[in-house]
Amino acid sequence: MHSPIPGLGRVMVFLAAALVSASLAIPEDWGEEGVQYGQVGTDVTLLCAGAHAGSAVQWRRADTAALPEGSAIHQGALVLAHASLATMGTYSCHGEDGGLLHAVSLRMGHLPGVPFVSCRASNYENFSCSWTSSVETFLPTRYITTYRKKSLTGEEKRRNKNGHMGPCLQDPSRPGTCTVHGSEFWSSYRLNITEVNPLGSSFRLLDVTMQAIIKPDPPEGLVVEPIPLAPRRLLVSWKYPSSWPKEPHFQLRFRLQYRPVIHRSWSVVETVNLSEVITDAFAGLEHVVQVSAKDFLDAGNWSEWSAEARATPARELVTTASEETTTDASLESLAEEPSQAPNPEPINRSEPLEKTAVLVSLGIFAFFVLAAVLIVTILIWLRVRKHGKDKTKPHSFLVAATHLKALPSELGC
Repeated sequence: MHSPIPGLGRVMVFLAAALVSASLAIPEDWGEEGVQYGQVGTDVTLLCAGAHAGSAVQWRRADTAALPEGSAIHQGALVLAHASLATMGTYSCHGEDGGLLHAVSLRMGHLPGVPFVSCRASNYENFSCSWTSSVETFLPTRYITTYRKKSLTGEEKRRNKNGHMGPCLQDPSRPGTCTVHGSEFWSSYRLNITEVNPLGSSFRLLDVTMQAIIKPDPPEGLVVEPIPLAPRRLLVSWKYPSSWPKEPHFQLRFRLQYRPVIHRSWSVVETVNLSEVITDAFAGLEHVVQVSAKDFLDAGNWSEWSAEARATPARELVTTASEETTTDASLESLAEEPSQAPNPEPINRSEPLEKTAVLVSLGIFAFFVLAAVLIVTILIWLRVRKHGKDKTKPHSFLVAATHLKALPSELGC
């Protein structure tokens, strides 16, 4: 059931913040007796308690012979015009005989600014908010942190028309943070973070939903182990973060990033399991591995990466000299690669046996190409030689025919 007056809830928040700031603006509430606070840029009036009305008083400032420029005494009170941070100090008023009547320590500063606030849920059972001040006030500061649940069930609406409200609990060991316990997955919340100092207050209202702010803590217990007799494989295992609930309907998915220590590009693999086998590790080279987590249904954000874990794949029992030479050359080539981009593709996925097969295939292909060239060359040479012989045959035939034609005349003689 909604309030008949639009914006009534927001007005109530403003009034509550104003009441709180008014109660905290009294110097005694800040535990500093004999201290008066002033706002930079305004006129500050210091009263001389204990002075009789109409009697002359003198004002002095500790550690200096002169009062700030522009100051004046009016009816026994000291008025500091347009006070600044340099005006701070201890002031005292004295009677005509020089006796001390009253002393006050003046502290100057600024009104609070609207704080910067952000919220994060490490699980679906509670969430935390943190804040920082937007203005350096130079004054003691406190924070009032409350929340109101916006999405209410029918029963909750009947019991509390203004919605469920409560404190966002602050932990003294973690200044600048507060936690809402017992939060609900499908609910929305409005946070009120109010910054208060002796001069006044300012607040920030922030609406949050669990689905948007969920960000798990990094997985824990990351272990990387070599697999015997598998020079290109590593077994990686990890555990759920201890802050994540163990109920089966709140599952996580994971992404694994890994690379050789001398390489700058990462390979990335996603999985829903708590272990993964890296199948394209580089034999004989140490690898660095990290893992992060995210809600299984893709709500919120990925966690930060876990702490690094390192391991080197196991070596084969027998290696030939040629294999070792090839591996060393490949390692040098990998170390010189200048790539800096976080390429998620695996670094090298070919096996040594595949490389050997490729080389053999290239050799056979080259042999057949050379043989074909040689055969073509021989055929061309034979053809040219045969053509030369054919040109000489007609000339010999004419000589023989001429010789036979001359024989009868010679015999007649």
